Amino acid sequence: MTEPMMDVYGTVCVTVLGAVVGSFLNVCIYRIPAGISIVRPSSHCPLCQTPIRFYDNVPVLSFLMLGGRCRHCRAVISLRYPVIELLTALASLLLFLRYGVSWLYLCTFLFTAALIVVTFIDLDHQIIPDVITLPGIPLFALASIFLLKLPPLDSLLGILIGGGSLYLVGLGYELLKKREGMGGGDIKLFAMIGGFLGWKSLIFVLLVSSFLGAIIGIAVIVYRRGDMRYAIPFGPFLSIAAVSYLFWGESFMRYLLLR
Repeated sequence: MTEPMMDVYGTVCVTVLGAVVGSFLNVCIYRIPAGISIVRPSSHCPLCQTPIRFYDNVPVLSFLMLGGRCRHCRAVISLRYPVIELLTALASLLLFLRYGVSWLYLCTFLFTAALIVVTFIDLDHQIIPDVITLPGIPLFALASIFLLKLPPLDSLLGILIGGGSLYLVGLGYELLKKREGMGGGDIKLFAMIGGFLGWKSLIFVLLVSSFLGAIIGIAVIVYRRGDMRYAIPFGPFLSIAAVSYLFWGESFMRYLLLR
């Protein structure tokens, strides 16, 4: 097989892989907050409880062929399902184009997949499940150290500074305002990000996430005509910033240090 054909084949494979993983992420996003096993029972319609056949469970395509409805009860299927499948497929493709067939691609893709689950659960429920972040902190740190060759001290400092900095911010806010300002889930998520990307990444992640959070927060306040009671989860902004670091973080840090 010629090299161009190999490139096309690899691109198709990682895109399909991403869509399939995205289908599984949909299961995690729905079941983890509900305390339901992500393994059993098999996928089924949440309304009529009819098991979904394998030919109706093909990422994106099944949604289109069924017209966005359950085959049996004709209940509307949320558009979020194919969106997450497409998002995960796009992430897989972009990471593959950046890193090629390597441990770096595999580790960053799994890291991104975890962040996608965190993002949508936090948007829905304003929680970041410990079942993702607590094992994620050591697992991603070890993967970064042994597979990606990040210096162990960089990873350890990433965990300590990431978790510690948000903890102090939250503590200070709570002392001043007498209410919680930073959830424990955000603290553990930032520690997981620091453990995988290293402590130097935290500058970029914190700046970008804070900027995005401020922009969206202002937009929400304007939309709600000054009502500041609406809580905006910070986890999605941390996740977006962490994935952005994979593509632009090193260039940003080089530019910052040369200034």
